[in-house]
Amino acid sequence: MAKIVTMGEIMLRLSTPNNEKFIQADEFDINYGGGEANVAVSLANYGHDAEFITAVPANPIGECAVAALRKYNVGTKHIARSGERLGIYYLETGSAMRASNVVYDRAHSSISTATPDQFDFDEIFKDADWFHFTGITPAVSDAAIELTEAALKAAKAHGVTVSVDLNFRKNSGPPRRLRRL
Repeated sequence: MAKIVTMGEIMLRLSTPNNEKFIQADEFDINYGGGEANVAVSLANYGHDAEFITAVPANPIGECAVAALRKYNVGTKHIARSGERLGIYYLETGSAMRASNVVYDRAHSSISTATPDQFDFDEIFKDADWFHFTGITPAVSDAAIELTEAALKAAKAHGVTVSVDLNFRKNSGPPRRLRRL
């Protein structure tokens, strides 16, 4: 099976139970996820060697996010512990004719402040077959642009195939002007 590296933001999802609206909820269900993390979990479930690259805060919530990946056999040894906080998104699950509603709270999240020097990309891409990220990752901050560019250069240097999901969600955070990588 292939060794696949994904990189992005793992987030804490707080969702209303029982299809309640935000205003009706007195509690939230918790889960951890994000596009690239979900891809890594799916690939690990199919038997691939999946490694997830991100930054999480050095606190119990960051460790819960890492543990959520580990329980699905996703590699986590290159996850940086840095930054102020884990990004959060709130989910109001739709019901019948009512669409779901998502609110993102990712300002100053760990991945948005991570820098390339926190990651050993030569080690990360050693023996890797594939690298995957989404258009959301470089859009979260200027630092995330630099991080993504460094990862892409290292992947190219190691002859790793690259894929990108350009599905940028308009409400995922403030848009950034991206430069050509």
